[in-house]
Amino acid sequence: MNLNSKVGLGTVQFGLDYGISNKSGRTNSEEVSKILQYASENDIDTLDTASAYGEAEKILGENNLGGFRVISKFMPPNEKETIKVQLQQSLEKLKQKNIYGYLAHRPMDVLENPNQWDELLKAKEEKLVTKIGFSLNKPEELTKLLEKNFIPDLIQVPYNYFDNRFQEQMIDLHSKGCEIHTRSAFLQGLFFMESESLSSHFDEVKPEIKNLQNSIKNLSGSLLKFVCDCSYIDRVIIGVENLSQLKDNLNGISTAENLPVITKNISENILMPSLWQKN
Repeated sequence: MNLNSKVGLGTVQFGLDYGISNKSGRTNSEEVSKILQYASENDIDTLDTASAYGEAEKILGENNLGGFRVISKFMPPNEKETIKVQLQQSLEKLKQKNIYGYLAHRPMDVLENPNQWDELLKAKEEKLVTKIGFSLNKPEELTKLLEKNFIPDLIQVPYNYFDNRFQEQMIDLHSKGCEIHTRSAFLQGLFFMESESLSSHFDEVKPEIKNLQNSIKNLSGSLLKFVCDCSYIDRVIIGVENLSQLKDNLNGISTAENLPVITKNISENILMPSLWQKN
């Protein structure tokens, strides 16, 4: 199997400065077009974006998205910006009549306001979106949503060499027909950072990061292969800053060496970038 086809393209870098290892800032429009062209030519058919990603939707809309499945996300609605309004705004920016997926960026807000799920079902009924669901950060979020019978067509969750918190839920939902997308295969670039340059906040994983960098020749390939090899994962969303990075990431995924088995339990202080200390 060509593992490239399991890769999806994250677009947050197209609209914002993003990632602990990002040194070059936002990707310019010309480079975005090159990335999309190369992605299309190399079996990548999924684009992941969001209204919260700055100018990303607008930048994407300046390109031909015909061969891509586009997934976007909405923020907690208010009286002026309902889910319907946010969806229309996203469609206009993307220059699309409909999109493949529409996810709650803050799923706990749906739990507190169940009418939001009804709005999503209506958008699906009107064929403005094909699949609805959630972008999640913690397994407990998904547990609570499922308990309320909010059954998603598609979920996006973090999953990588350090982070298997969602594994059981992914396997179960996938067996029931839910499409599973994962993000954070590189943990915002943490796996590539020099351990000496990291703050004491990352002390618990510095030895593991250094060992990977010293022992694995094609680290990005092996990290992606680790996730792509999971049969219950449909797409692995990765973000890139430029075309060269995308080429490097796709190079040799199928032939990359397997990562060593990890038995250490990593704390959420590492697994959740929102908890990272900035200094």
